[in-house]
Amino acid sequence: MQPFNIPSGSMLPTLYIGDYLIVAKWPYGFSRFSFPFGFPPLGGQILAHSPKRGDIVVFRHPNENVDLVKRVIGLPGDTVAVEDGALRLNGRLVERHKLPPERVPISANSPCRVVPPAPRSTAMVNGRAFCLFTAYRETLPGGPSYTVLDQIDRGPADDFAPTEVPRGRLFVMGDNRDDSLDSRFGKAEGGIGMVPINLLIGRVLVTFWSTDGSASWLKPWTWFTALRAGRIGNAYSRDVP
Repeated sequence: MQPFNIPSGSMLPTLYIGDYLIVAKWPYGFSRFSFPFGFPPLGGQILAHSPKRGDIVVFRHPNENVDLVKRVIGLPGDTVAVEDGALRLNGRLVERHKLPPERVPISANSPCRVVPPAPRSTAMVNGRAFCLFTAYRETLPGGPSYTVLDQIDRGPADDFAPTEVPRGRLFVMGDNRDDSLDSRFGKAEGGIGMVPINLLIGRVLVTFWSTDGSASWLKPWTWFTALRAGRIGNAYSRDVP
């Protein structure tokens, strides 16, 4: 297993900035990215297994020496498209239902970032400030249901021509659909394109710690005042909605 922390909002509202996760390495096999410092220098994968649609995975960036976390949408042989923000998989629209606005607590590490020209919408609930996002419940065929955010209409991420996922690659997306440079974008656009399976590090299992960003290393008591205790224990198995 390996710990991993969330530095960005691309997976909101499933994963918050400041979440600390346990990532299981065994589900997909092992490559050189599974081990510290890339040692032993494996050329491929051993004990390799394919992810399932809906898995939340950590993988090495195809072009940079950083790790990313996204949701698996398309497997090798799948045809993936996005039409006006709606996901289409193998020619069929993925089930999607509109939800009430998603409330994300505003904090030091989550200052209500929106993608222009989306309006910044906030609300106070019991004295606490929340950022409001348009949200949908999306259900993959044979996979889990989860919440996705849709901040703007007709945004650059809202349309993607039907494309078949090549052998040995995955199509991944962030749940914060308008704020995720994922497989919908190529390297020239700042994205990652289709992710080689041998770059997988593991599957996200559970949140073991979460901080709102207000803590200071020099003030140990703030480690606990900044704690988002309600997020500890959140599980991300494909069997958990």
